[in-house]
Amino acid sequence: MDEHDRKEEQIETLFRNGTITVVGILLAFSLGFVTHWAANPVPWRFYDLFAVAPILVGIAFQMRALWRLLDVNSLRRQVYERANRIFIAGLILTACGVGLAILLDVLEVASTGTLPGA
Repeated sequence: MDEHDRKEEQIETLFRNGTITVVGILLAFSLGFVTHWAANPVPWRFYDLFAVAPILVGIAFQMRALWRLLDVNSLRRQVYERANRIFIAGLILTACGVGLAILLDVLEVASTGTLPGA
């Protein structure tokens, strides 16, 4: 198989549709987390930006991956694999941001001895 055949290799539409479903569900969870966090009555602090930034960049990557997967060209293996890599990068960034948000809240509770906003 030469390079030209690899570029034109197609994936199954059923397989791509399953991937689109997974990406859509995880993107919805990510957006739901940000919505819930933004609606939280606890006041935001400057250092929360260190958690929000990777979450928002990760969500942007997830949206970009979904956009690429919804294109009919994503049936080409090369395009499909690139969209998957973008999605995984976005998922990792979002997970790191959520983990950092949890860590910042734990450190806040440990330093003040009370729950934030209480």
